[in-house]
Amino acid sequence: MYEPRYARRAEGMRASEIRELLKLLEKPGIISFAGGIPDPELFPRDAIGNAYHRILADRALSGQALQYSVSEGYQPLRIWIAAHMRKLGVPATPDNILVTSGSQQALEFLGKLFITAGDTALVTAPTYLGALQAFSAYEPRYDVLRPDTGNRTPSSYREAAAVNGGSVKFAYVVPDFANPTGETLSAEARSGLIALAEDLDCPIIEDTAYVDLRFEGESVPAIQALDVARHGGDLNASRVIYCGTFSKTLTPGLRIGWACAAEPVIRRLTLIKQASDLNSSLINQMVMERLATETYDSQVAKAAKHYRARRDAMLNALETNMPAGVTWTRPEGGLFIWVRLPDQFDGGELLRRSISDAGVAFVPGAAFFTDGTGRNTIRLSYSLPTEAQIADGIARLGKLIATAI
Repeated sequence: MYEPRYARRAEGMRASEIRELLKLLEKPGIISFAGGIPDPELFPRDAIGNAYHRILADRALSGQALQYSVSEGYQPLRIWIAAHMRKLGVPATPDNILVTSGSQQALEFLGKLFITAGDTALVTAPTYLGALQAFSAYEPRYDVLRPDTGNRTPSSYREAAAVNGGSVKFAYVVPDFANPTGETLSAEARSGLIALAEDLDCPIIEDTAYVDLRFEGESVPAIQALDVARHGGDLNASRVIYCGTFSKTLTPGLRIGWACAAEPVIRRLTLIKQASDLNSSLINQMVMERLATETYDSQVAKAAKHYRARRDAMLNALETNMPAGVTWTRPEGGLFIWVRLPDQFDGGELLRRSISDAGVAFVPGAAFFTDGTGRNTIRLSYSLPTEAQIADGIARLGKLIATAI
């Protein structure tokens, strides 16, 4: 089979363990806690169908919707997003917004924009696997952020990056109900991260895919809002790049996300967008603008109530079924619980046994670490299985773990 000479960066590309695990959903009898994807029962099908119909039934609108468009994104949608950002304490205008194909595309663009081979990206351990895939194509070196327990000194990060022949290019975090841990950064940790980035003179990439799925507790200000406040309310002076998405609240199928940042950054990202795919599907953007305008608040409330019940079911099942020595996070929102097993466990090996012996799937935790550590951890998602399936699946998994201790 023919294989050409690929670019060096292509040699490091690996299939996503999460994407591969999604194939398990097709196997009969498997209870899957693997894919952290929205429950399709929540999708606003009628509103989506009505929006497409209204657009396509109008000759002028349909001609616009089915045509090429500007790379920055559909202006009414950017206006809605800017207004949404203002509610978060970020004084955005449409010029601060770029519409992307989900927030994943924004992460890939940011990797392309900032990383030269050998540069350093600061990430938490663990962190979102999709971000690592997006960044790794550009051959960075990774160093570890620990915002809640205390980061290293700026000089130590700077010196370690220089030894590798590059500089620290950005800090990446999922601050709210993080994938994979479900944990949320405190306001103090966010402020500390801003101070670190300021000293290192690097941007912060704030990935907020789950921020609206809060079940309980007090909301924490966006890192971008905190940074803007430090600059007298001037978003164009902020070093924070906010990546948002409609995928977890409305639907992932339309593939609409956004980046919100200082205008010079948005202009650079727009050039990358032009070279990548010209523009995101305009008809999908038009539909999303109607969905956001008409249903956003009600859909968010519906999703939060739905996922809270499933989180509660999983926490209850873990308390009932897990043997001593197993611990887990207790998220106030989002889609994930992070489980730490006794040190002798390997999550990958446990997964193989779990699928064959218990009919239960999850994601081994090592996938979320840049150095392959975390082998005694696993990620559980409660977004798709019913409460009855959660109770059954966790009981099976707990029994399997107990027999191996």
